[in-house]
Amino acid sequence: MPNFSTLLTKDNITAVAIGHFDGIHRGHKQLLKRLGQYGGLVIIDKNKANITPKLKRAEYSSYPCFLYDFESIKGLSGEEFIALLKRDFKNLKKIVVGFDFRFGRNRAWDKRDLMRIFDGEVDVVDEYCFNEMGVHSSTIREYIKDGKIAHANALLGREYSIEGDVVKGQGIGAKELVPTLNLRIQSYLLPKAGVYATRTRIGYKTYGSVTFVGNRVSTDGAFSVETHIIGEEVHPSAERIAVCFVKALRENKKFNSLAELKEQIKKDIEQAKQFSGVCELFLMSQK
Repeated sequence: MPNFSTLLTKDNITAVAIGHFDGIHRGHKQLLKRLGQYGGLVIIDKNKANITPKLKRAEYSSYPCFLYDFESIKGLSGEEFIALLKRDFKNLKKIVVGFDFRFGRNRAWDKRDLMRIFDGEVDVVDEYCFNEMGVHSSTIREYIKDGKIAHANALLGREYSIEGDVVKGQGIGAKELVPTLNLRIQSYLLPKAGVYATRTRIGYKTYGSVTFVGNRVSTDGAFSVETHIIGEEVHPSAERIAVCFVKALRENKKFNSLAELKEQIKKDIEQAKQFSGVCELFLMSQK
């Protein structure tokens, strides 16, 4: 683990792990274990990360993250790229990569070239499997897009979480249905349209919740992401919140009346209560 008593910068970091690191999933964690106290992440950023965008990766890795724009470095040879890292990290002694690591112009250099070029230690981590499945960001993305949240969470080793700004909704929730916080989501991959048992984090507190993603086909037809806090007053002053997805409850559906929709929402809330307490993955990690 990093040395929190020392501010880690490019000047004192001695080991880096290189990759895209979208998701900071169970497989990525195997690389992080090899970094030691003075480690950091070199992130090759294509501006496509949508499980953990930009520097959100640092929140899940507990290591400082240094973003290298792919467009700026894609023309470098393997030797030029490693020379760049050695200039930036003056005390670099170790590089950690995955088994399928490739780098340099047209991805023409691989882990063997890295061992030849870099004059320090190179640690190549084997593919990591969980429940006999290789853990990869691409697989997790597909699970999220298909609404298979439990499968995605299992490979992530945590609940899939998105963050967004609270915005004004259509105004009928609190009056006709149930009060919700409406979110504007940017940069994050959203799960398949439907209703989910979730946990919503407002400030430093987390609440059980039920969250809708999709077009409001029973009302105005507009796309929305909105979350209802179970058993609590909605926080009208909340400006930015996080929603952690726990389990898919049902697909999006058109109802014939607001009364019919409200009755279904009540059922959704009761079902969500079963799953939105303490994080199941946290409990598993304690065993």
